[in-house]
Amino acid sequence: MPTDTPCNDGSPLHGRKLWIPQMSWGGAVAFAAAFRSAGFDADVCPDGDARTLELGSAHTSGEECLPARTTLGNFLKIVEAPSFKPERAAFFMPTADGPCRFGQYAPYVRKILREMGLGDVLVFTPSSRDGYRDIGAHAQELMRNAYRGLVCADVLRKMQHRTRPYELAPGDTDKVHKQAILGVASVLERPAVPQAVRIRQLEDAMRAARDAFRAVKVRYTRRALIGVVGEIACRLTPTMNDDIIRRIEERGGECTLAHVVEWVFYTNTEHQKRLRQQGRRISKAMLVAKVSDYVQHREEHRLSRIFAEDLRGYEEPPVRQVLGYAERYLPASGALGEMTLSVGKTVFHYHQGCDGVADIAPFGCMNGIVTEALYPRVSADCDDMPIRNFFFDGTGTSLGHAIDVFMELARSYQARRRIRRVYPHGLSESTLELTPPPNRLPW
Repeated sequence: MPTDTPCNDGSPLHGRKLWIPQMSWGGAVAFAAAFRSAGFDADVCPDGDARTLELGSAHTSGEECLPARTTLGNFLKIVEAPSFKPERAAFFMPTADGPCRFGQYAPYVRKILREMGLGDVLVFTPSSRDGYRDIGAHAQELMRNAYRGLVCADVLRKMQHRTRPYELAPGDTDKVHKQAILGVASVLERPAVPQAVRIRQLEDAMRAARDAFRAVKVRYTRRALIGVVGEIACRLTPTMNDDIIRRIEERGGECTLAHVVEWVFYTNTEHQKRLRQQGRRISKAMLVAKVSDYVQHREEHRLSRIFAEDLRGYEEPPVRQVLGYAERYLPASGALGEMTLSVGKTVFHYHQGCDGVADIAPFGCMNGIVTEALYPRVSADCDDMPIRNFFFDGTGTSLGHAIDVFMELARSYQARRRIRRVYPHGLSESTLELTPPPNRLPW
């Protein structure tokens, strides 16, 4: 719901409802709440479904990746609503440099809307290059709230995946996760709250969420731990990846999924690298970049440490460590983006004691193609730990058999794994009963 704080009249968002695409449901809910704290009317785009792909495919050539079709299709689902008014709507569509087609999403969405006679719809693309000028006077406060929301959503998703495979009553964990996200959003959306007060309120919300997760009735067994890496939108959105994490859980696995803020820290690192390359090692821009990175890491630590005992053994590595692991295969000086992070994170998962790694990507994604070519070498260097690319194109092709084979390989590796896992407080590999593989699952 919108807040009572009037937004800056100079912002193009004034008088419009801003729709946030889902790149993880929890992250989108938190992001929308941050916009409401600054007085903007913001909500989350609906879940993707068959109608999403029908609309997205009708306005694309077939060469675009699944996230592009899904994002466009969900925007067009909103357009279909009888009450939709173009002059009162805005679609949040950030952009980025680099080889990924993501940088073309915003101009392409604008083109389609113009061709449909909906040129009055605002495609909102804020940029750090102009200090998020289009957001208005509340820009820095809003972006800090949004970042905190992403951190909270990452940690709560990690707890969801760490708890759900062991729940005794199916659905209990997902209910707790949903309520926890809504609790965080209720803190983020409050207007005119000092930053020091808001982060304390977020800590209270996260403690309440931690206690709710702990109250879920579970029976812990020894499952194969699968690291999940890959293209950020596809890996984080169940409707894009055929809910593969849940399907791995059904087959006796547990997943640890790469965080959203991993990308934030990576872009911080790349920004500082570019400043050094430009001869600006000692400059105001470098000082601002380092202070911003320090503050973000400090706040990430402050919000995540509440779950330190619960997520022992599931800690996210520093980005520089991930890039160091990738150096042997994709040097950061010559390779950019998710392919570097995915390869480095896969090596990290080996050292973490995972039993396999699943790389999730849209069909045709360059990042997935490059990593698929490298993984045989990475696997050989990691005691032949199973690594599998899963590609998705929205056609609903059954992956059940491929997941079954992958999980059988993961269980075989688990039996001979030389690296011992670190478990949360009170659990250990020697005290956990091994989870037997399922007898049969529908493909």
